[in-house]
Amino acid sequence: MGSSSDPKPKMVVVGQFAGPHGVRGEFKLRSYTEDPSSLFTYGPLKTKGGLTLTPTLVREAKETLFVATAPEVASREDCDVFKGALLHIPRSVLPSTDDDEFYLDDLVGLKAVDERGAPAGSVKAVVNYGAGDILELMDVPDHKGVVLVPFTKEAVPQVDLVGGQVEVVLPEDEPDEDELS
Repeated sequence: MGSSSDPKPKMVVVGQFAGPHGVRGEFKLRSYTEDPSSLFTYGPLKTKGGLTLTPTLVREAKETLFVATAPEVASREDCDVFKGALLHIPRSVLPSTDDDEFYLDDLVGLKAVDERGAPAGSVKAVVNYGAGDILELMDVPDHKGVVLVPFTKEAVPQVDLVGGQVEVVLPEDEPDEDELS
């Protein structure tokens, strides 16, 4: 049994509450997992605010969008508290990976180095705006703000989870408008 001194488990986003479906308590869930239907195999899902959702699959609506029910949602109005919520599970629930595999969430917090091994900041987040995964690097020397690096073999040739770092090819600096004139 855990004690109050136990650290909180690392949580991983696996889906999102996408809104009500009909008037009888059904709702839509968007899956962020490699196998979209595995969203229903991890047990209760948690919101950042601590709400629990225990979904049961009703049917697939689209490739990563499902219609579901849950004991916590008895009516369309019950959906309001979950509206847009990201759904998390403890990282420990996910299957273990091989040496050549990892979860994108495992990259967050790793140090970044360039091709010469020089410091290149650290991984703040891994995002995907529809065109592929992108590493957000923070604290990159000689760069202001966040630097975005596509998560491709060319731009991120090496991931070393044991060593706690990723090798990145930083994008070329874009010339100022004054330099173009």
